[in-house]
Amino acid sequence: MSKPKTPSSETPPDVTPLPRSATAPQRRIFVRGLTLDAYIGAYESEQGVTQPIRIDFEADVIEPANPVSDELEDIVCYDEMTRGIKAIIAEGHIKLVETLAERIADLVLSHPMVISAMVRIVKPNAITEADAAGVEISRTKR
Repeated sequence: MSKPKTPSSETPPDVTPLPRSATAPQRRIFVRGLTLDAYIGAYESEQGVTQPIRIDFEADVIEPANPVSDELEDIVCYDEMTRGIKAIIAEGHIKLVETLAERIADLVLSHPMVISAMVRIVKPNAITEADAAGVEISRTKR
């Protein structure tokens, strides 16, 4: 006769157990070239007007216990991340691309399956003589 499970040892039915070893399989999700208009910039000429920005992000994630479950709840959804980024931008003016990059990295890292993130913010019109200017950051969960 098997021993009954205690509530503390059960995994909720809507959560897929994750492998926890250092050698657990990983995958990388990404969005490249997300182009949005944002109120961003520290200069007087950038106040009260939007300008285009391009956002790339990548996230290294631990795969679920069943990596081929074909279930949306078993993955880090890049569409949800993109909606989160749009919500950050909708909150209002941000002075620095560095600040925006940190906020996006925090969003991406908030998902329990994500172990590291890279975020790149590009302002294509920042410097007339250049194709683009911006920042790229990499962050890892501690």
